[in-house]
Amino acid sequence: MAARRSKAPTRAIERELWEAGHDIVVGIDEVGRGSWAGPLMVGAAVLPRERRVNGVRDSKMLTETGREQIFDRVASWCDAWAVGAASHEECDELGMADAQRLATRRALGTLGLAADAAVVDGKWNFVSPHVKHVEMRVKADTICLSVAAASILAKVTRDRIMREQAEHYPQWHFDTNKGYPCPLHKTALQGYGPSAIHRRTWVFMDHFVPWPGLRVIRPEQPTLF
Repeated sequence: MAARRSKAPTRAIERELWEAGHDIVVGIDEVGRGSWAGPLMVGAAVLPRERRVNGVRDSKMLTETGREQIFDRVASWCDAWAVGAASHEECDELGMADAQRLATRRALGTLGLAADAAVVDGKWNFVSPHVKHVEMRVKADTICLSVAAASILAKVTRDRIMREQAEHYPQWHFDTNKGYPCPLHKTALQGYGPSAIHRRTWVFMDHFVPWPGLRVIRPEQPTLF
């Protein structure tokens, strides 16, 4: 299925970094931070300098079917790619910031290439010190081709995991909501409480789960880095 109408991301940021002497530039994007259940995942993608795959957009600009259709082409097009995860237990134990750093470390650790520079969406650097130079760009997932590719790879990988989990936890409809809040998910929480893969430190436990004692209060933890 075609991407929704939007301006295509380019390699402009990557070219800036290549011209500055950074030979291997990795685009990095996160998915699942706002979910109530399942893992947080970080995608990393290193692109070839010339060859292009049509239709690459920020994963949010593509339908689920569209992301699935383009996934294999994006994966085979990349010089290297990886997706790292932090489990729902690690999100609870570490807090979301350190869980995101952990997932990033795991993605970069399995990339197979040592990146000279990284491009990351937003204003928060969760990549250092694993990449020496980190380029922070707002809306990088919509304007930077490698970040857009990373977003597709991470989103499809996580969606597949959540569809598999839906077979074990059908009451929460993870095949459609992927663990994110929606009216059906909220209703299921009120009726069944949390599943084994819900993040129990989140304040949604106070608002949507009527059963006492199900929210875990996470003690202060030292950061990972």
